[in-house]
Amino acid sequence: MRSTFHGIETAKRSLFTNQASINTIGHNISNANTPGYSRQRVNLVASRPIEAPGFMRSNIPGQLGTGVEFVSITRIREQFLDDQFRNGNSTYGSWNVQSSTLNKLETIFNEPSDSGLRTVMDNFWKAWTDLSKNPEDITGRKIVRENALALVDSFNTTSKHLTDLQSDLTSSINTKVSQVNSIAQSIASLNYEIKRLEGHGDNPNDLRDQRDYLVDQLSAIANVTVVQTNNGYDISLGGLALVEGQTPNEVTAADIEAQFNAGRLTGGELAGMILSRDKYVADYKEQLDALADTLVNGEITITIPAGSMYEGNKLADDLPLTVKGINGLHKLGYLFTNPPELAGDIFESANGVGTPITAASIKLSQAIMDDPMKIATSMRVETSNGVAETVKGNNVLANLMSGLKDTEFSFSPTSSGNGISNGTIDSYYQSVIGQLGVQSQEAQRQLKNQYDIVNQVESSRQSVSGVSLDEEMSELIKYQHAYAAAARFMTSIDETLDKVINGMGVVGR
Repeated sequence: MRSTFHGIETAKRSLFTNQASINTIGHNISNANTPGYSRQRVNLVASRPIEAPGFMRSNIPGQLGTGVEFVSITRIREQFLDDQFRNGNSTYGSWNVQSSTLNKLETIFNEPSDSGLRTVMDNFWKAWTDLSKNPEDITGRKIVRENALALVDSFNTTSKHLTDLQSDLTSSINTKVSQVNSIAQSIASLNYEIKRLEGHGDNPNDLRDQRDYLVDQLSAIANVTVVQTNNGYDISLGGLALVEGQTPNEVTAADIEAQFNAGRLTGGELAGMILSRDKYVADYKEQLDALADTLVNGEITITIPAGSMYEGNKLADDLPLTVKGINGLHKLGYLFTNPPELAGDIFESANGVGTPITAASIKLSQAIMDDPMKIATSMRVETSNGVAETVKGNNVLANLMSGLKDTEFSFSPTSSGNGISNGTIDSYYQSVIGQLGVQSQEAQRQLKNQYDIVNQVESSRQSVSGVSLDEEMSELIKYQHAYAAAARFMTSIDETLDKVINGMGVVGR
């Protein structure tokens, strides 16, 4: 026998279920612009039907439905797309840092320009050419000195910028490691809270969204592996166990660098920073040091013309000779002193005699700083009435100096193997700038390609998980009508019961 109040219960279930759907749609609409939010849906099922009691079988055909109820509220998300996004995001993060670093390197070298190192070197060679036209001119010597100072300053400044960029990248690595530890702590806390709520039979969709959003942020910093366990997410960063259920494991910058050196940290901003610091910046710093050292001490072959003095003897014929860079050549010249003295070094190391010349340590010799007449131009000495004098008007050394612009040097090898082994100073520097341009162009190309890949995956992910206001409004209208119909059904049952209770059984009263 049917229950008199069966219809009321059916209408009540419909009202509650449709109300839950409307509230969930409102939640979706409210979070349409919330980062990391996944749209949610109420899962509806027909409630368990009933049968009228009987000894052998139902007394009515079929079963009597009892309405609708919702069994869960779930978020719409696809794990495969999450994995694709995180893998692409790690690669994008690495190329983003590399491209940014190479752009900064291009700014540091500032080539081609009127203020770059190449222009300063050209001015240095030109100053020697001008001095060779009037070798006794004190003004010409001062111009050579000032251009030498400008060259030294350019080397020093460029090297300092490179060192500062290395320090900035190291600081950024430490900052990112702190961010990684902070995210790991938050994920572990969410693992705990999600497990606690699931133990009570709840479905913490919003907390899961927060956890996945944190993992997305983590994937931009380093390549991560996520494994779902009974205790939540287990996350590995490179080869490090970062999160184990509800336990975060703190990592250090040294741990991160060890993973990079072992080849397990291959993506993300951290990998890009370490690669940029230890490959790009270190390489260009080393090549710049090799350029400065070779300019001062690199082996060159020159030809001393006949009539010049060499080792106290006047040459009868031209003499091919290998000397050690600008300093070696300059020390073949004579100063206008009484008696004539051989010139000293033009450049020296700021770290002291005997220390290597680098772009950071190169400086103009103190003797030339104090007296520009310590710059030699002549390679001839004549003796008159037993008195030796440096020949004025001789410009052999000044000519040889200006000719060094087109002279091949033997360059010091670098650990990376980049840079040419033999060539002019200009050709070596051009190879450095050319290498930088190619690397920067390649990084920009890779960055653009990876950006397109990540955007494509994110678009696919949003098509699954993102909130569409048009779709939500359509769903809202559907459930609104369903709720109104359930309310009308409740009113009909109420009117029926009113008739039964108050209108039946009163005949004949």
